[in-house]
Amino acid sequence: MNKLVKIGATALCGSLVAVASQAGELSVTGGSTATWSSNSGTKNGNPIGMASAISFTGSGELDNGTSFTMTIAHGDQASTYSGGEIVMTTPSFGTIAIDQSGGGIDRFDDMMPTAWEEVDGTSLGTGLVTVTGVKGSGHIEWGVPSTMLPDGMSAHIAWSPRASGGYVNDKSTGSTGTDGVGGGYDIAISHSGIAEGGNVFVGYSTIDWEHGAYKSKKKAWVAGATFAVGPATVGYQVSKEMHNPITTALTESYDNAAYGISFAVNDDLSLSYAKHESERNVVGGTQVELDNKSLQAAYTMGGATISAAMTDADNAKYTAGSNTEATTVALSLAF
Repeated sequence: MNKLVKIGATALCGSLVAVASQAGELSVTGGSTATWSSNSGTKNGNPIGMASAISFTGSGELDNGTSFTMTIAHGDQASTYSGGEIVMTTPSFGTIAIDQSGGGIDRFDDMMPTAWEEVDGTSLGTGLVTVTGVKGSGHIEWGVPSTMLPDGMSAHIAWSPRASGGYVNDKSTGSTGTDGVGGGYDIAISHSGIAEGGNVFVGYSTIDWEHGAYKSKKKAWVAGATFAVGPATVGYQVSKEMHNPITTALTESYDNAAYGISFAVNDDLSLSYAKHESERNVVGGTQVELDNKSLQAAYTMGGATISAAMTDADNAKYTAGSNTEATTVALSLAF
């Protein structure tokens, strides 16, 4: 190879490296979980289940110092992606996210400490209704910059132009959904700087909700706190979702209360107990309280975790006298 070719090849390689560094990067992380589930009060089929969780994350930076991140998650044998968001992080204006996953007050639906899963996240289908806000609809969320807030505080405001549910592809408007459901917004605030080991959180949501037998706004709020002392973490929260119907036999509200405690026996073994109560109030009907409880343990060995949960529900799916229980064992592998 002559000198001219060598110089040209060197320049080309340098240009490719420069372009690659400016274009950003794409990384893939994930894991898999296999479970064995045994539920009483129902006819069980094959108890062996498996879930795969893969996340694709792309990142880069603009000329003005603004960075961007795109995340696509695929899990639980979903035929399409199970969640996605594009986040722009600015030097001084905080973050702006176009979200098709969680966000809003859904981040506070169940903040209780557990060794493995939320109370209603095991194999037992309890039908628990918690606060979700604009989650389930494509929305835009602003993360307030830390420079505008006291130390330890975070604040997010999420807005959906039509909170009737559903995520759609680009160049699409989605289905009209439930007629009469309009826009909505969530406000979510947390603060970890009030006391060492403590975290308090509050959230509020309102959605235009005027269709059929509903002639008002759908509102929800949540408030709670967790506190860590040594190897133990305790938590308590309350929430309410209000549907405000104008006719009988429809759900007026869900009043929830939850508490939990977790304990790290050592670096590998964790134990927890949590309870989530939810009272469904029906206009002109009866009030039924769903009572979920879960005792859990998790043991980690490098990239593998073995988890087990004993969960029971009284008045499951808000049906009086429907009492069920379940045992779930899981093996999770991270890569």
